[in-house]
Amino acid sequence: MKKTHTLWVMMDLVFLIVFNVMFFIIGGTDHKVSVWISYGSIHFAYFILLVTPLLVCKGQSKAVFGFSLYSLSYAYFFTELITGMIFIFVSPESYIAALLVQLCIAGVYAVLMMSNMIANERTAEAEEKRQYEIDYVKKAAAELASIMSGISDGDTRREIEKVHDAISTSPVKSHPSVLSLETQLLAGIAILRSVIRANKRESIIAQSDTLLTMINERNRQLKFVHRDRP
Repeated sequence: MKKTHTLWVMMDLVFLIVFNVMFFIIGGTDHKVSVWISYGSIHFAYFILLVTPLLVCKGQSKAVFGFSLYSLSYAYFFTELITGMIFIFVSPESYIAALLVQLCIAGVYAVLMMSNMIANERTAEAEEKRQYEIDYVKKAAAELASIMSGISDGDTRREIEKVHDAISTSPVKSHPSVLSLETQLLAGIAILRSVIRANKRESIIAQSDTLLTMINERNRQLKFVHRDRP
């Protein structure tokens, strides 16, 4: 792994070494301001290209206007390389054109890059929310299934099955307005487990009914929330 990393670093340095050797051997060190601006801009674009992997959130591939962040960085580098080389060869007396043109290129890239990163953050938030919603139903159903596996009494098992079926068929898509209710449901399942261990028949039925009521209330609230959402 360390050797591979070293090889990647060496490969990344190839462009810098070749570019700088050619730049100083062919052109020397006496250059106009416009040339130095282009020289620095090319290096900056290459640096951005190298650090792009650090800017991409793990597991995200969201693209803006059809371009991924990798594609944007490559496009920015090659555009800057071509533009910078033109200014280096032309070597205009005034630095204003070189500065403004390459600043505009960097500005467009910066806007697209930030748009991409914002989109990725939103995607991450949505995925996190989606994972919570899936985990909630899975966790509640798994807890109830675990409880049922330790029950031998047929009547008690049927009571728990009603709750298990109700939670398993509940909507996965959640909403912040029912978060407290979901927390209470998970706590209620823990209470159900304790009353089953105590073998209190009436308490088991009462707690099962309480859970069914909370599940139905959650589903009812979600129905109205999702129906009223534009």
